[in-house]
Amino acid sequence: MAIMVRDLPPEERPREKLLLYGAAALSNAELLAILLRSGTKKKSVLRIAEEILAHIKEQGISGMMHISVAELGKIDGVGKVKAATLQAAAELGRRLSVQQASKIEIIHGPEDVAHYAMPRFRFEQKEHFAVLLLNTKNHILGMPEVSVGSLSASVVHPREVFRAAIDYAAAAMILLHNHPSGDPTPSREDVAVTERMVKAGKIMDIPVLDHVVLGNGRFTSFKEKGLLH
Repeated sequence: MAIMVRDLPPEERPREKLLLYGAAALSNAELLAILLRSGTKKKSVLRIAEEILAHIKEQGISGMMHISVAELGKIDGVGKVKAATLQAAAELGRRLSVQQASKIEIIHGPEDVAHYAMPRFRFEQKEHFAVLLLNTKNHILGMPEVSVGSLSASVVHPREVFRAAIDYAAAAMILLHNHPSGDPTPSREDVAVTERMVKAGKIMDIPVLDHVVLGNGRFTSFKEKGLLH
């Protein structure tokens, strides 16, 4: 017989535990249980939360950004209302991250680039190539997207990249793109595209300062790896 939340001591029930100790004291399953609100006759809300986490185990809690209402609906005890609530909470979390990142105004190094761009591109299912455009004091002017799809010389052309730089009157730029796999290790295509952009930057007198590849909470800087020539 399933142990229901109501059968737990008050201090172990997710909502009461949050009120007593704060949200940081709760596990991911307990936080999800609060959003789900209730279980079924045969399954506790905590059990449903644990099954959701098991479903996205490979991605961790960040998997909540990818899982669809239809996928959630396949989990016993999760209907459309609960699925919509979970997606709304995940989207609020994403928007909060984007808002926090927007407070970064000056780029001092690749960490700043990653913190600024990660919330926007981290959960994308396709590769997005963008340029972080800077003035002479490394203040951010903008971060326009240039292409969506696999990164290759045929997809990302210097013409589009430097047109954006000219439109923003940028003094320098940092290339960046995401790897949907979560692994930010640069590919051969990444290296080839970077070399092409660096050469074009020298001709246009708009230097490419770095190329930052974003993964799932990780990043790789071409400059730090000695790959920027």
